[in-house]
Amino acid sequence: MSGERGRKRLTNVFLVILPILTAVVVLGVGRYYVSVGNTVKILLSGVMDITPTWDDFSYLVVTQIRMPRVLLAICVGAALSASGASFQGVFSNPLTSPDILGVSSGAGFGAALGLLMMENFLLIQSTSLLFGLLSIVLVFILSMTKGRHSALMLILAGIVVGQFFQALVSFIKYVADPETKLPTITFWLMGSLATASYRDLAICGVVVAAASGLLLPLAWHINILSINEEEAETIGINVTRLRWLIITLATLMTAVTVAACGFIGWVGLVIPHVARMIVGADYRRILPASMSLGGTYLLIIDTVARTATAAEIPLSILTAVLGAPFFMYLLRKTKGGVIVDS
Repeated sequence: MSGERGRKRLTNVFLVILPILTAVVVLGVGRYYVSVGNTVKILLSGVMDITPTWDDFSYLVVTQIRMPRVLLAICVGAALSASGASFQGVFSNPLTSPDILGVSSGAGFGAALGLLMMENFLLIQSTSLLFGLLSIVLVFILSMTKGRHSALMLILAGIVVGQFFQALVSFIKYVADPETKLPTITFWLMGSLATASYRDLAICGVVVAAASGLLLPLAWHINILSINEEEAETIGINVTRLRWLIITLATLMTAVTVAACGFIGWVGLVIPHVARMIVGADYRRILPASMSLGGTYLLIIDTVARTATAAEIPLSILTAVLGAPFFMYLLRKTKGGVIVDS
């Protein structure tokens, strides 16, 4: 028993320091290289009196150019992974991802509309977040049958709403100026952290921190919902209210990530499975583990995206190229077990 407790404690420590160590390393990686030692000194120089061994440009690159991007990558990866894990538990379906209810499509349409009609990036993000939340309202209305919302009707309504907003995105692309607006819309929708700033980090970070702070204490409820709804009702849990609370929190995190950096697929689908393989089936451990692994994973993906080629690679391309084969490997290795064991 003590050995198992020790392994859990060691795993928890590993998951806490993993994104931190990864961030320190990748802060120095790029076309202008900064050593890990100098990166650490630059970071500590804000709180300690350290004799500079770096030049002014290295300080600018680490603190002003790469730092907001690195922190936003961790924030977005953590949010998408926690959302995916929550949806998988609520719907008792490990094939569920954060875009299952059409939130990503709605937020994507809001961003495309904003890019078409406005120049102010803050307004574009606001429009994206607004339509992301609107999509979940439409799902709520469409899924209601006889005063109740079944999991099946929620998923079906989400598919309908998602396809509706995808069609609107296609229309936006069709009418957009092919010389100026269309390339911007297309590249943004494929996901990128190229425009990351401390303002974006502040907006996304506050929303994700607040939503995850409310979501994590509900993890034991997700355990019950993922096993048996009837059992949850017998112990006095209002399943409908609880499900919508979790969905709303997960939706808010998904929508704010799309508003910050566009659509990034596969993270919320694959990472919760990796977390489940490491910490087991208890959502009290799956959720924080997914946030740690998701933040680390997207941080590594973004580093590859900005350094592998002369032109930056959209994030959704890399996450799909790596995520799809890995998910197929999981399915084959477990003979479909990941679909029923969660």
